Amino acid sequence: MSEKTGTPPLVSAQWLAERLDDPGVRIVEIAGTGQEQKQKYRAGHIPGALCWWWKDALWDANMRDFPAPDAFACLCADNGIGNDTTVVFYGEGIQFGVYAWWAFTYCGHDRAAVLDGGRYRWVKEGRALTRDVPQFPRAQYAVRKRREDMRVDYRNVLHGLDNAGRVLLDGRSPQEYEGTRVNTPEGPDVGAVRYGRIPGAKHIYFEQLLNEDKTFRALPELRSLFEAAGAIPDKETVAYCRMSHRATVLYFALTRLLGYGDVKVYDGSWTEWGNMVGVPVER
Repeated sequence: MSEKTGTPPLVSAQWLAERLDDPGVRIVEIAGTGQEQKQKYRAGHIPGALCWWWKDALWDANMRDFPAPDAFACLCADNGIGNDTTVVFYGEGIQFGVYAWWAFTYCGHDRAAVLDGGRYRWVKEGRALTRDVPQFPRAQYAVRKRREDMRVDYRNVLHGLDNAGRVLLDGRSPQEYEGTRVNTPEGPDVGAVRYGRIPGAKHIYFEQLLNEDKTFRALPELRSLFEAAGAIPDKETVAYCRMSHRATVLYFALTRLLGYGDVKVYDGSWTEWGNMVGVPVER
């Protein structure tokens, strides 16, 4: 639980069900890859949930970066989110909800949380879905400062390849890590001209952190997975994947569930590294 806000970073379906009518809580479903038409949301969503397509809401309109502080403030205000509003995210797929949590936290919003298991767990518990689309009055949102210590760029990664005090974690699928694909097994094999991984990167596929219902695994199990890959609390950890969605799942587990302090996301990830001239690749 955040000492600053009292908001737990990971909330259960029961926790959210008890707050569906709380005006201080906003629920946002993030439509991910393959959900550009918000198909899952339109078929049925958690009552009161808004829906954003991830790229429209979480990226700058003109460059591959996150929204500028003033644009982020407008996004929040336009959707009835004030500085003190608790925003609970879930995604289709699960990694996009965590990515939204990471982006909001990076953009300075303290009261952000992830719904454990998302719609998967909600439905498994027999909870109701709706097709109603909520409308909220515009809120006031004061511009916040970004938390730049949450991310690194390719120069930082390149210069740190021989740093024994840093652990680099690759959250992609086994096929991507091994260098037989540059995209997930479910999608077209496009997105980078080089196959492989960043040299020295250890592999923890993000799905390994989750149970079958997409909830996070027990803390001792998570700790064992990370420690087996060399990610221990007294080392810096940098996570990446293809576009950084899956990497944020690793970041969330390390920082909010296990309490690691020095963790960053390389958000350029493989779509940047695998297309650059002059950087090494390992297979």
